Formats: sequence, C-alpha cells, structure tokens
Amino acid sequence: MAASTGSLISMQSRPGMAASRVSGLKPVSLSNQGRNTLSFGLQSVPARRLRVSCAAKPETIDKVCEIVKKQLALSDEIPVSGESKFSTLGADSLDTVEIVMGLEEAFGISVEEESAQSIATVQDAADLIEKLVEKKD
Repeated sequence: MAASTGSLISMQSRPGMAASRVSGLKPVSLSNQGRNTLSFGLQSVPARRLRVSCAAKPETIDKVCEIVKKQLALSDEIPVSGESKFSTLGADSLDTVEIVMGLEEAFGISVEEESAQSIATVQDAADLIEKLVEKKD
C-alpha cells in the first residue's frame, strides 16, 4: 500500500527534451501489510541545463565532404553528406588512410591510428576533427 498526501508531480515536454517538476512536497510512506515500512521525503532541487554537443559544424562537414570527394576522385554528381559511409562511396582501407592523411593536412591535426579506425562516415570524421582541433587549442 502506498500513501501520499498533497504531492503533485507534473511533466512538461519540449521538442527533444523532457522536464519534470515536483511541488507540494510531503512525506510518503510505503508499507507491506504492516510488516515493513519505508518512509522518505521529496526535496526540490534547482533545475540544471545541460548542453550536449555531438554534431560537427556544417562548415567542417562540408570541408570533409570536399576532401573525401577529392581523395576518392568522385564526380560532382555523386552526393556526399555527413551520413555518407566511406565504404558505400567505394573507399577501401588504403583509401581511408589517404582520406585521414588529407584531413590531417587540411586541418593541421594528427589522428591516432586507433581513432582513425573508428571513422566510418563523413560525420564520424568531422566530429573527430572538431574534437582534435578543440583539444589542440
């Protein structure tokens, strides 16, 4: 059995976010047929705003797309976007190494082999580049 007096829980949602608010805080008791009792109180805490950034800037993605097209000698008719997989564009492992070398030169960064092996898409490359550039600065 659960008992609560005067508690109100409301949820408000925004596109891509959910927020909760608890007001009218009162103690709550839970018991199992009188044998075990659990009591607790709710306390309000200030809301926090979190900012998560995991997408590279559009200009970084565009530059990576240009480099990928150049390294793979792709025609202008072949679309390359952040979602483009290197393998789908026809890149083999040697092509991928050459793409990474081109990115290192263009952005003035050094990509470790372990990180380079995790790159499968243009977006992966752009995200890694921004992380490395930020770390360098």
